[in-house]
Amino acid sequence: METRAPANSVQSFPTASNTRAANSKSALTERARCGQLSWTGPWLVATGRSVFMLIAQALVAGLYGMRFHSWSWNAAAKWWTVYGTLIDAGCLTLMAGFTRREGIRLRDLIGQVRLRWGRDLFLGVGFFLLVFPFFGLAAPAASWLAYGTTQPQLYPGLLAGRSLPLWGVVYSLSLWWLIWSPTEEMTYQGYALPRFQALFGSRWKAIAVVGFWWALQHSFLPFILNWKYVVWRFLAFLPGVVVFLLLYLKVRRLLPFFVAHWPMDILAVLITLKF
Repeated sequence: METRAPANSVQSFPTASNTRAANSKSALTERARCGQLSWTGPWLVATGRSVFMLIAQALVAGLYGMRFHSWSWNAAAKWWTVYGTLIDAGCLTLMAGFTRREGIRLRDLIGQVRLRWGRDLFLGVGFFLLVFPFFGLAAPAASWLAYGTTQPQLYPGLLAGRSLPLWGVVYSLSLWWLIWSPTEEMTYQGYALPRFQALFGSRWKAIAVVGFWWALQHSFLPFILNWKYVVWRFLAFLPGVVVFLLLYLKVRRLLPFFVAHWPMDILAVLITLKF
């Protein structure tokens, strides 16, 4: 005998349209109106990544301190491409909790994936070619503003010229960037930006808040106790992240941004490690 489901029952399966709609502007605006989306999540996620950076570096510094290493905070700095995965774990856990309260999945932050004919891959390469010059031009300008020279001392052994054991080099060139780039994009673009836009009712206010915290996070990885360093890193990254944010609001899909971000982080490893 055939058993029929009740007329009012609904079977829900993940579909491309559901994935796209879950993080859409209209869906977020409705969740904000119904109280499912509050200011707490976006603020904690946008600021929390920088806090996790300080905590992770402090943990490594503590390990150095237990070994009676002098000036353990700076000694921990060179490990930023290793302890960075602890930061990612914290961010993903935080976002998973807040997305669950909204009734969506962490996966929904990524949006629709379009791999047919390599569409997202080519779009990501295009984004990389478009945005990378903003970072390249902003870096010397920020150096001049902060240090009075376009070739500042790059904190050898801490930020650049880092010496790591072989396993640290292998990890930095393999797993670190593979996890770091998507998590960073999910934090600021997939989660914080569209929610601030829905709550503020303004994309420019959302861009201002998220752009500030996204640029500032680069001053905390690693964190070096020098105010000029903080200003330099912030100004060097601000133009590029604003362009990224503007592009995301047009596309609202994250895979192309993963593709665009990966080569930047791979390059960051290559130019900062001593081989």
